[in-house]
Amino acid sequence: MQKRTNEVTMKGQPVTLLGPRLKVGDKAPDFLVTGSDRAPIKLSDFKGKVKIINAVPSVDTPVCNAQVHHFNVEAGKLKDTVILSVSVDLPFALARYCAADGIDAVKVTSDHKDLDFGLKYGVVIEELRLLSRAVFVVDKNDVITYVEYVTEVSHEPNYDAALVAAKAIK
Repeated sequence: MQKRTNEVTMKGQPVTLLGPRLKVGDKAPDFLVTGSDRAPIKLSDFKGKVKIINAVPSVDTPVCNAQVHHFNVEAGKLKDTVILSVSVDLPFALARYCAADGIDAVKVTSDHKDLDFGLKYGVVIEELRLLSRAVFVVDKNDVITYVEYVTEVSHEPNYDAALVAAKAIK
């Protein structure tokens, strides 16, 4: 397993990321995560759609909560686009979170079982077994058109850049 250092910090402290650093032009790896209803969800379930993949450490933190909320508001404005939010939170906690916070447009998913998404997209924080903050935009042919590995986990991503990239896909 590839280990990457000196790319991301958490509260100023460097962390080790597991997996490859994906880039624009790469084929988006298919992955298997679990929905808040405990049903399996794969990237390939959304073939032919634009996908925004929103990786967060935990919806129980203020920055992650803000990030999911931001994308939930934007989801209704995007045509033929699905937004997946991925964390290692348990599906039960995600269901409770979505119900309590009115998250109904973003598909909130869990990578807790195998870290399949996290390891394929290079966002697993080895020291914490959490996902690092990142955003990926994937076109209708499953090619990555935008990538942001947020360099400080406690900071929010560049929402505008990700949304411009998603809207630019025809």
